[in-house]
Amino acid sequence: MNEKILIVEDEEAISKYLMKFLNKEGFQVKALSSGLNVIDTTHNWQPDLIILDLMLPEKNGITCCKEIREFSDIPIIMLTAKVEEIDRIIGLRVGADDYVCKPFSAVELTLRIQQILKRVSTPISHDKLQLDRQTYIISYLKNSLELTHLEFLLFNLLYSNPSVIFSRDQIIEIAYPNRNDIFDRAIDSHVKNLRKKIVQINIDQTVIDSVYGAGYRYLPPKKTS
Repeated sequence: MNEKILIVEDEEAISKYLMKFLNKEGFQVKALSSGLNVIDTTHNWQPDLIILDLMLPEKNGITCCKEIREFSDIPIIMLTAKVEEIDRIIGLRVGADDYVCKPFSAVELTLRIQQILKRVSTPISHDKLQLDRQTYIISYLKNSLELTHLEFLLFNLLYSNPSVIFSRDQIIEIAYPNRNDIFDRAIDSHVKNLRKKIVQINIDQTVIDSVYGAGYRYLPPKKTS
């Protein structure tokens, strides 16, 4: 196990406790005590997961999470002493993958880390079509193509929820929560580009389906004889 975990926590006792525990579990660990250098460290060190405290000096966890989501889908676990539901919802809406309240069990937190890392490293597969969330690559039989970041965010939402219809507003809210420049026409444009790309890997079926007056959905390719 060589995954890198970035801990952003201003309480020194908690930070040292987590570093010691996660090191014993085989992770590479780095810690920051404020939100000031989170973005630079994420760019330069490229951690596999971030444990991010909500209440941080200089720049809080919500702001850090929003800024990270502008350029990366790295898993983020929010860590906080706040227990109110509204705080949990805010953390999840800005892009956190999970939410742990203090006091917490290091064993439970480690299990959550392992589950998240396993989920993001395992390609999702519907029959013979696969999506690799690490590389943004779609594979079908022996053919593959790479998506742009924005195309991936849209396709990942639809692909992860086969047959579920998402309106344009829902796609914007869920797939692009921090992008103020994404509008209805942009969604249609991404869908159009995705369809053109998918044709290139010899899928002769419509996998991104338009539902008149409702939105878009992913339809897994039907098995061919």
